[in-house]
Amino acid sequence: MTAERGDPTALALRLLARREYGRRELRDKLLRAGYDAGDVALALEALVAAGYQDDARYAEMLTRTRVRQGHGPLRLRQDLQRAGVEATAALEIDWLQQAQAVCQKRFGDTPPTDARDYARRARFLAGRGFTGETIRRVLGAGRERDFSAD
Repeated sequence: MTAERGDPTALALRLLARREYGRRELRDKLLRAGYDAGDVALALEALVAAGYQDDARYAEMLTRTRVRQGHGPLRLRQDLQRAGVEATAALEIDWLQQAQAVCQKRFGDTPPTDARDYARRARFLAGRGFTGETIRRVLGAGRERDFSAD
């Protein structure tokens, strides 16, 4: 299927005017629109050369968005891989502080009351993409053992 619109650059610019896209994501959208793969590759090269599309800028935008949404490093890495963008360390993030803020927003200032509550909070943070070490530090490493003694 070939798009009758001619050059895919116009559609790519319209898409980029709305939000940032990773190169692979933009390529896939243009191919689904019916443009020839060769034309899409040339258009993407021109957009990158002109500075309209930049994977590093997209990665920074996605990182800021995921941090603002309360997601952790594992979720962020997965989203970047899915978008076909190299994970960057462009933004230095204190993941422990981020996990503490997310946990406090969800559960308040009270510590876990029992093993079940501890596990519920740990599952929540793991689902948000935080590492096991970060979760243990946020919830208190020895607390789950204290609950089992009851």
